[in-house]
Amino acid sequence: MMPGVPERRTHSYVRHGTTSLFAALDVASGFVIGKCYKRHRAVEFLKFLKEIDAQVPGGLDVHIVMDNYATHKTPKIKARLARRPHYHVHFTPTSASWINQVERWFAELTRKQIQRGVHTSVRQLEADIRTFIDLHNKNPKPFKWTKSADQILASVKRFCHKAQRTFCGEL
Repeated sequence: MMPGVPERRTHSYVRHGTTSLFAALDVASGFVIGKCYKRHRAVEFLKFLKEIDAQVPGGLDVHIVMDNYATHKTPKIKARLARRPHYHVHFTPTSASWINQVERWFAELTRKQIQRGVHTSVRQLEADIRTFIDLHNKNPKPFKWTKSADQILASVKRFCHKAQRTFCGEL
């Protein structure tokens, strides 16, 4: 690779399978609970919630920020969460996963571990993910917003005004 030349995939790139990673981020410490599953269904999500129960000390409130994927909204999941009043569920608006800090952590995992890796099996991919989680958790650091809420909202407002002028033909 040379500066200014985009990264490319060869014509012979082969995907050797996929995995579903569920992850929980302690936003105060940066610690991550992560688990890979072969599928991305309510059954696996329920197992992951049990993993959170096992690892989070009793008496703490747990705030779960999730996207609007159907897996998170099945009757079994709703019933389990209802039985745990210390769990507080928040859903991000559609296409607003950037609000969810664990998505930022997923980007780090992708950039630092997966993107240029060579994984010839799902088992190898999952082992690399577990290794990344273990290394990350040895020295976890919380993400910190570099802008205030007012600055972020002002930026969104500017974007909306610009988009409105563009869509309405007012340049």
